[in-house]
Amino acid sequence: MEVNEARLARFFAVVLPHMDEVQRRVVAGAMAEMLGRGGKTAVAEASGMSRNTVIKAEREVVEGLEPTGRLRAPGGGDKPLTEKQPGLLEALDNLVHPATRGDPMSLLRWTSKSAAKLADELVRQGYVVSTRTVLRLLHQLGYSLQANAKVTEGAQHPDRDGQFGYLNEMAARFLADGQPVISTDTKKKELVGDYKNGGQEWSPGGEPERVQVHDFADKALGQRGKAIPYGVYDLANDEGWVSVGDVADTAEFAVEAIRKWWAQMGKDRFPDAKRLLITADAGGSNGYRLRAWKYHLARLAAETGLDITCCHYPPGTSKWNRIEHRMFSFITMNWRGRPLTSLRTIIELISATATTTGLTIQADYDPNPYPKGVKITDAQLAAVPLRRHEWHGEWNYTIVANAQSDLA
Repeated sequence: MEVNEARLARFFAVVLPHMDEVQRRVVAGAMAEMLGRGGKTAVAEASGMSRNTVIKAEREVVEGLEPTGRLRAPGGGDKPLTEKQPGLLEALDNLVHPATRGDPMSLLRWTSKSAAKLADELVRQGYVVSTRTVLRLLHQLGYSLQANAKVTEGAQHPDRDGQFGYLNEMAARFLADGQPVISTDTKKKELVGDYKNGGQEWSPGGEPERVQVHDFADKALGQRGKAIPYGVYDLANDEGWVSVGDVADTAEFAVEAIRKWWAQMGKDRFPDAKRLLITADAGGSNGYRLRAWKYHLARLAAETGLDITCCHYPPGTSKWNRIEHRMFSFITMNWRGRPLTSLRTIIELISATATTTGLTIQADYDPNPYPKGVKITDAQLAAVPLRRHEWHGEWNYTIVANAQSDLA
């Protein structure tokens, strides 16, 4: 059959780009068979395929080629890199395995385990491998990118779980009796000014909020360059109060925040209350070791007429405090991506925090000075009408409101 080389070349130029490997061989083989003598050479020249490939393709067509989803016959194609380079997988695994990556003799002990650096080290060991291949092999070995997980709590008190049970039992009793139960803590201190705040917020494209490059507090403001939010969370009503100070996070400041919560919210929610349960961390401005914490709570009890019971979370378990995930987490989400340019901005953002499940928060500025280092004397501490509970009296105690005491 006479072949028009130009038309044949045009045919292959139009058809072949739309085909996979198997389809290209079928078309080439069928065309070579149709052309007869000299067809294989003509097809090879017109299609750009090798003559051996066309010969093979024609033979497959003549013998009968069944439809298949495979591009190559079983065993066809290049061998995997791990077969061509024995030991490659083991070498990569040794570089990143948790049991060996901390080995002081490891060459990558003190460097980032990025795919590029892993590839460089494998090349140094004599393997031929690319960064992309390293990524593929890492997934094949079952590795994935992981961040640090905060789960190790350090040394745990032997009565840790027992204290959790006691605290929960006390809270259940108070709530069942219609008495207020609050969770308290100091939220992370925040720089006041045009500083970067974590998170993102929708803004016009290319117009991010401009903030300072460095997060250095303004020395001219001194201690007042930071906001100190102390929170009170009412478990029964899913409500919160936050006092925002800018002087110091002291026990007096913490108790004053509870006093303001009671005056602004608590006494209206619990008009018949006789007792108040406070759950607090073991340390900080509301720590169980602080004399000032107990002293100022006693003054609050005398003012309000409430017997105040305090149950502390065991040391090292502050993340279990209800206020952390019931209130503080939502405040952080509400102001994400926004510079906290002033105390008023902070207070407004806290007050605007709400959830679909009903959380509401009130907040206000506390301008009072709270100097550090104020000592509570032995006489003042002895005047506190404190009754320790039988179970870990250092963590669980009640300050009686109607006891006669000198709290001057």
